[in-house]
Amino acid sequence: MAKNTSSSAFRKIDVDQYNEDNFKDDEQENQQLSGIDEGAINQLLLQQKNVDALKICLENAPLLSKNQQLKDQALQITLRVMLSIKPSQIDTCLDTLDPDTTDTLMKYIYRGFEFPSDGSSGHLLQWHEKVFSKSGVGSIVRVLTDTARA
Repeated sequence: MAKNTSSSAFRKIDVDQYNEDNFKDDEQENQQLSGIDEGAINQLLLQQKNVDALKICLENAPLLSKNQQLKDQALQITLRVMLSIKPSQIDTCLDTLDPDTTDTLMKYIYRGFEFPSDGSSGHLLQWHEKVFSKSGVGSIVRVLTDTARA
């Protein structure tokens, strides 16, 4: 015997909420609007604590911000810190980073390739080589497919 299908209770469900093509602003936008504290970074660089300065830059990166000026400022500060680290110290620096911050570092390396300065490309290539040897192809794929840009 057939069931009664004249009930309309099922129509109260909003099926569009389950569609993955719906656009929604990231709710994490408010999480990282402050960016990088340049004064603290300069202080660490003066004290020769370059690795600590890099960790602070990567942990406070404004990846989810829509303010391009804030992102460009963070890029300049992070590149300055990366260029202050000697190539012989890169391996020890990378050993202190977790996989998420290593991916953020790779994002900054690629952004640094977009805006080269004198001598930065060769240094960034050394960083890229070391990060690639530590994280493998997965880091590159995660950086290229991530929507949160540096």
